[in-house]
Amino acid sequence: MSSCAIVGINWGDEGKGRMVDLLTEDYDVVVRYQGGGNAGHTVVNDKGKFALHLLPSGIFRQGVVNVLGNGVALDPENLWTEMEDVRSKGVDITPDSLKISDRASLLLPWHRELDGLEEARLADRQYGSTKQGIAPFYSDKYQKKTVLAGELFYPDELRRHLRDILEWKNLTLTGVYGAQPCAWEDVEKWLDDYCEKIKPFVCDTGAFLRKARDSGKNILFEAQLGALRDLDFGICPYTTSSNTLASYAPIGSGLPSMKIDRVMGVVKAYSTCVGEGPFVGEMTGEEADRLREAGAEYGAKTGRPRRVAPVDLVATRYGVQVQGATSIALTKLDVLSYMDEIPLCVRYEVNGRQTDEFPFPTELYGAKAVIEYMPGWKCDISGVRQWEDLPPAARDYVTRIEKAAGCPVTHVSVGPERDSIIIRNVK
Repeated sequence: MSSCAIVGINWGDEGKGRMVDLLTEDYDVVVRYQGGGNAGHTVVNDKGKFALHLLPSGIFRQGVVNVLGNGVALDPENLWTEMEDVRSKGVDITPDSLKISDRASLLLPWHRELDGLEEARLADRQYGSTKQGIAPFYSDKYQKKTVLAGELFYPDELRRHLRDILEWKNLTLTGVYGAQPCAWEDVEKWLDDYCEKIKPFVCDTGAFLRKARDSGKNILFEAQLGALRDLDFGICPYTTSSNTLASYAPIGSGLPSMKIDRVMGVVKAYSTCVGEGPFVGEMTGEEADRLREAGAEYGAKTGRPRRVAPVDLVATRYGVQVQGATSIALTKLDVLSYMDEIPLCVRYEVNGRQTDEFPFPTELYGAKAVIEYMPGWKCDISGVRQWEDLPPAARDYVTRIEKAAGCPVTHVSVGPERDSIIIRNVK
């Protein structure tokens, strides 16, 4: 039995879905353990191109069991819509291939509305939410003001519980925001249209995972977003509302006694960021536009243009440390092939002093990137499959990141397809 967590090292959008889709060949179970439908994992395989938001990225591998753990913000509406879209492209999804934790809390009909109302109230101080209801959901979860997926099997108690929560939540909608209250009829329709449809997939996934572990199955844990979006260790308050770290995987999956053997941290060959907040070294103008177009850097969930910057060695080192990464997968190296010189953020300047350490979030606003340049390779590398066949300048760039991060780069992605990968044997 082996276990591995695939996690983001930076701001998210590093290419975790692409790596999960690749590595599931060696795993029996894939578990999403946190986050919700507020970010996308883009996967390209023989079935097409997909932007997954809630479904684990192992859903395309026949024989792999996919689990949505108790740490996930389970949005029945978005999940069912996504399942139908994936099924329409020939992917079979059954209760044998997808299992939903009965202890996962449901994202309720008013959470998205509350998300939008709060961002509107914040105006020019907003956090850059995708408005998928994630922050209101996790707030309510920790106030014990949501319902568990397992309650779908107890309809009378479920409705009593929901009526109590609705009465409380309407006080916020009407009293704080001056919005219209949510009607009970809308809740009933939501239950019928979406919750009843996902109900056959809900089960005791903790028991399933214990059995899988004890019988020697290989388990892969899939994170959402990256280390810098972690609620506790990220760039607060411009984070998500859950813990994106590998150390949370056993808890959010439903198997808190699990020991993780490997942590693969995914790093993009340059930096991208969706949303608000400080972003040291951010590119602007024509330089940014060219990189954004070369990398197709638009949010998988929102379509928003991603902010772009050189690879950030300070943030990457910090991300490796808090994730406990044992290896790095470097993605989108091929995107940089057009550059004559490739910039790297090697240090920060904070309060007039240069530092290699990632600073406290408040200090990021005044931090400046110290940029160095490396020669580009100026050729198409998308067909390369062996480390030795990469141009020397490309190998030097990868090893520079590896040395700065203090973690071996074992996988180098040179394209979005499954086979566009270089597997590097590092001693």
